[in-house]
Parts: sequence; structure tokens; C-alpha cells
Amino acid sequence: MKLPSLILASNSPRRSELLRQAGVEFRVVPSDAAELHHDQLTGREISQINAYRKARAVAKRFPDGLVLGADTVVDVDSKIFGKPSNLEEAYEMLEKLQGRTHMVVSGICLLHLRSHRQRIFSESTAVVFRPLDAVKIRRYLTQVNPLDKAGAYAIQEHGDEIIERISGSHSNVVGLPMERLSGELRAWAGSAGDYGAFPTLLAETMSAASIRVTRPSHFPGGL
Repeated sequence: MKLPSLILASNSPRRSELLRQAGVEFRVVPSDAAELHHDQLTGREISQINAYRKARAVAKRFPDGLVLGADTVVDVDSKIFGKPSNLEEAYEMLEKLQGRTHMVVSGICLLHLRSHRQRIFSESTAVVFRPLDAVKIRRYLTQVNPLDKAGAYAIQEHGDEIIERISGSHSNVVGLPMERLSGELRAWAGSAGDYGAFPTLLAETMSAASIRVTRPSHFPGGL
């Protein structure tokens, strides 16, 4: 069984590149749904709610397409960081993340409105930051545009300067948990079908990652 036409409800170039690297055919229809923020919600909850809202907004226009909505947040001690609104806020985020471990949480929604079928899930990756002083933080902010990135940083852009190690999915920190997503797409189709090449392509992508992926025993086993 083949999947319906896949629509990415995001204008993120990083998510598009991850899908292209995996050999997925898709088109981009950015969602106009506003991202919600609430102090009483966990990173998993808020990312899944936002992913659903983004997918729903696009699915209303394209009910026969399989819409992929995604939202990524940074969770440090239950404090949720989305995208900074300015450089000052970006600096404050990195200052709070430096020398510590935080979680990158991506919420994903697959939605086919015509058949009233949906699948919502999230993946978390533990990220350990290097100790950073003011000079290192400011230097990093001159090398990237932090305003379109949750937590004000990107692992694929000079990430080795600020990140010591991660535990979990590298692509999840970029913006899409491709290992989990590939399995969900195969399950949706009911067979491997045209997505049978996902595991090989993903292994090649992961091996090219510049950040060492480890699974220290002190991180939760569910990562």
C-alpha cells in the first residue's frame, strides 16, 4: 500500500533537507498556525499540541494529503525554550544552557483528514553543552542566526563549539526524529513499500554526523 502524497507543514529548510536525505518525496506547504506556549505544559505536551495545530491548519486545505506537522522545543529543568525573539533573549538562553544537560523534544503529527486518521508522538534527545563564557556565547551568535532555532542554537551549525555530546537521535536535534518517523510512515502504509530504503539512508546520514552520539548510563533509558 502506498502512502498518500506527503505534505510538510513547515518552511524549515532543516526539516526539508532531512526528508530529502532520506529519499522521501514530499512538498512544502507552510502552516500559518501560531505556536502556543504555556508554563503548565511539559515539552512533550506543548510540542505535540503545536505539531497537531500546524498539521490541522494545512490538512484543512489538503484533506487528501498526508500532512506532517512538527514542533521542536528545548526543555531545561522543566523550563521550555522555543525560538528567541531577539539576540538578547538568544544570549540568555545559551547562558542558561551552557555547562548543563537539557532535552530537545520534537512533537510530530501525521494527519490524513479525509480518512480521519492521525498519529501523534514525540521524541527526546539529551544534549550536554560545554561550559561557555560570555565571549564564546557571543562568538557563536555571530556565526549562526539563532532567531529561527529552538534554544537559539543548531547542532548542524558550529555545534561542536558548544555541544559536548548527545544521547539519542541526532536528527531529532536538527528538527525531525527520522529513525522514529520512518517507522511510523511504514506502519501507516501497512508495509515497507516505497519507504523500505529508509533504514539504509538514515544510517548513512547518522554516520556523517559531526557530533558524537553516546548513551551514558545516567541518562533515562527511554531516550
